[in-house]
Amino acid sequence: MTEPARTRPLDERHPDERDAPPDPDEVAAFAFHVWGFRQGEVVSLMIHLGDRLGLYRALAGAGPRTAGEVAAATGLHERWLLEWLRGQAAAGLLRSDDGSSFELTPAGAAVLADEEGSLAFAAGAFGGPPLPSIVAGLVEAFRTGRGMAYDHLGEAGTHTMARQLAPWSRLALVPVVLPALDGVVERLEAGARVADIGCGAGVALTALAQAFPRSTFAGFDLSRHAIERARAGVEAAGVANVELHHARAEDLPAGAGYDLVLALDCLHDMTRPDAALAAVRSAVADDGTLLVKEIRSTGDWRRDQRNPMLAMMYGFSVQTCMSSALSEPGGAGLGTLGLPPEVLRRLCEEAGFSRMVTHDVDDPANLYHEVRP
Repeated sequence: MTEPARTRPLDERHPDERDAPPDPDEVAAFAFHVWGFRQGEVVSLMIHLGDRLGLYRALAGAGPRTAGEVAAATGLHERWLLEWLRGQAAAGLLRSDDGSSFELTPAGAAVLADEEGSLAFAAGAFGGPPLPSIVAGLVEAFRTGRGMAYDHLGEAGTHTMARQLAPWSRLALVPVVLPALDGVVERLEAGARVADIGCGAGVALTALAQAFPRSTFAGFDLSRHAIERARAGVEAAGVANVELHHARAEDLPAGAGYDLVLALDCLHDMTRPDAALAAVRSAVADDGTLLVKEIRSTGDWRRDQRNPMLAMMYGFSVQTCMSSALSEPGGAGLGTLGLPPEVLRRLCEEAGFSRMVTHDVDDPANLYHEVRP
């Protein structure tokens, strides 16, 4: 990450100093800082191409390789590969001493190539540039205050979200997160009723259905694209204990007696998280559990500034999370960072829940909240 240009706080400057021409060195440093973001945008596209073309997988465990050797392994054109490889080495993503031979280190492979076995896998989060229609929609949102629902992002948005969630669903949800909850694993093993609100493409549901075949799982999502992808994924996995509903969280059936309800990184995206939580309270059993996964935030600007990814989080919020949360009149508009623990606790209490325990399982991006009636 590019270091921000060093400037003195505004309140430490004399009024005359604020009106003076900017210091040339300060301008140069600030320009470098800004162009660092442009470089990040370009490298992001290159990561997407590397993932989409299978280049990281071709390089993983292969040792140093020339562009010609990568071309032979992938069937792609050598000249294009050489330019891409040099760019990746310049970005510090590949190792190269001479600009002719390139290596993906084991750490790099865990982040860029190992989608099945690495919780650190990140390449799937890098999509292509947003469609002009999406950018135009955001411009209009700034003018009107009305955001875009997730389906406006198209199928590509659903695909990217699913790939971001899939490694966590396979490698952390079942073996790490669920055991932290009081008695939940035992109930799932015996046979429980589970609902997932905002289930997206169903990757968490599928992982759970495979791990706990005696339990039954119901997924609810407002996105038509997400439910279609979820149905395809459930069918491909061959699990018979999952049912999917193109419906809102508020449509959970009252009195259903769910033993476990999941709200995984979705409450802050909803226009009415209060109504969603009230519906969950009506649908969960009196001895059931609500598991809420939410982005780490404190609600305190100075403390949250310690997060080195804070700018990215706010960018995600404008592009997707807050946009979705303001996509209907009267939307809450919480956004990516809008549910720190104390805000979530208050909403849960207002919905009729009585207890909330927050679990920190060494996930750098998220906290997990165990909520009980």
